[in-house]
Amino acid sequence: MLPTSARLLRLLTLLQSRRSWGGADLAARLEVTSRTLRRDVDRLRQLGYPVEGQPGVAGGYALGAGAQLPPLTLDDDAALAVALALRTATSALSASIGEAALRALAKLERVFPARLRRRAQALRDSLLLLERPRPAVPTALLSLLTEACDGRRVVTFDYTSFEGTRSERTVEPAAVVHTGRWYLVAFDRERRDWRTFRVDRFGEKVALGGVFRPRLPPEGGDLRAFVSRSLSTGAYRYRVVVIFDATMEQIAARVSPAAALVERLDAHRTRVSVGANSMLGLAAWVASFESDFEVVEPAELVDALRDVRLRIDGALAR
Repeated sequence: MLPTSARLLRLLTLLQSRRSWGGADLAARLEVTSRTLRRDVDRLRQLGYPVEGQPGVAGGYALGAGAQLPPLTLDDDAALAVALALRTATSALSASIGEAALRALAKLERVFPARLRRRAQALRDSLLLLERPRPAVPTALLSLLTEACDGRRVVTFDYTSFEGTRSERTVEPAAVVHTGRWYLVAFDRERRDWRTFRVDRFGEKVALGGVFRPRLPPEGGDLRAFVSRSLSTGAYRYRVVVIFDATMEQIAARVSPAAALVERLDAHRTRVSVGANSMLGLAAWVASFESDFEVVEPAELVDALRDVRLRIDGALAR
């Protein structure tokens, strides 16, 4: 039989690896009696782990949710995966979340055994992230918004629009979407329509209200497509739709979902909706793809493409 401390760690690892265990199966894995298993479960509970027991011959054990966060046990691959995710989060997410991720990563690496510490250090030294300034979004605000989405709670908040107009909004939230920035997808009660709100433009006043009855979501429930359409075409002077003779995977490899809405038509054709404040710029962007295309709308794009061709012909003639 393993020493008690080693057996407790083994028991905790098994409980974390599966939703629930039968008592007899768990005892067999640990090579102990049912009585010893019960004592070990009691020791884990005393240490703060919420182990739930199911009585009876067919009873078993499961690791539940507790009031506090006890230590976790991770195998090597899981520990490195967490370290990699935290390292990426220090740059890819907002400043406040990145700082929290950095603190968590430092705590995790301090308790790594030597073999894992070396591998984690190699990840840190060799993994280079192209950082860019991110709007500050408090972790507590994101947590509050996701709680509102999950509990179907009305949210009231102060908001500053792209043009700088301030207003109070009361919405029925559906989801929080991350595209490099954080967005809340919600039904605006005053405007009677679905809207996308940048979370970094929220004011200090954010309050949860009562429970609402869910509505039929936009885009047939595809909120990612709704955000992509809103960001790529909603705020611009011009909007164009083009069909490319290319697969959706080929187009999506070049286009961020925050820059354009990409839709599969069939195995060989893809529709792209995109907006900009310059029609000439849109024409140059469309022409940059290495595939044939068809302009769906507007007719002004065809004129802009001719202008681009004339500019290129002029440059080649010099």
